[in-house]
Amino acid sequence: MYKKAVTSLLLLGFALMACVLCVRELDGLKLYQQPVQDLRLGLEELEEEWAGKAEAEKEAGEKGLGIADVAVSGQRTVAFLVVEQQYMYDLTDTDLEVLLRIVEAEAGSEDEDGKLLVANVVLNRLNSEAFPDTVSEVVFQREKGVSQFSPVANGSYYKVRVSEETVSAVERALMGEDISQGALYFVARKYADSSKVEWFDRNLTYLFVHGGHEFFK
Repeated sequence: MYKKAVTSLLLLGFALMACVLCVRELDGLKLYQQPVQDLRLGLEELEEEWAGKAEAEKEAGEKGLGIADVAVSGQRTVAFLVVEQQYMYDLTDTDLEVLLRIVEAEAGSEDEDGKLLVANVVLNRLNSEAFPDTVSEVVFQREKGVSQFSPVANGSYYKVRVSEETVSAVERALMGEDISQGALYFVARKYADSSKVEWFDRNLTYLFVHGGHEFFK
């Protein structure tokens, strides 16, 4: 009877010790597994982030997204970070510079839509059989010795500093955004020569006014 009791106590002691060791081993395993789980979660998050970036780059490539180079400002070249979409107009670097300058010179004090409208008029002329076939020829065109754009005549075209808003407006125009209703002419009645304004009123169809410019076709 006594031996059985001692044997039972010993077996119970071994069982308790085994339980304690198992619990400690499980705790140690948890402490070991936690950093591994954290690392796995971190890797999963990175993989998701990389997958998202890869997908975005793929979509950008399919849509023709990129970075435009520069815009000319005064006597120096100023870099602008501009998202270049799929343009409807494929201009040379020279024609792009001319378009930026004439928009700034004609509409530097206008809002972005006012700048867009000037760009629209230049591009509308580019698409018209009645006008030359390049932006440079359109902007520097002279009729009976008279420049078509006053900033070319008075020299302000050569002195402008192209703003980022002008770059944005020109980009919108090159992407095909046209709010001009087909306008081929515009005039700042307040500042224009009266005889020139009379010619506009007599020979052209008035469309609308935006800011300081009246638009005609």
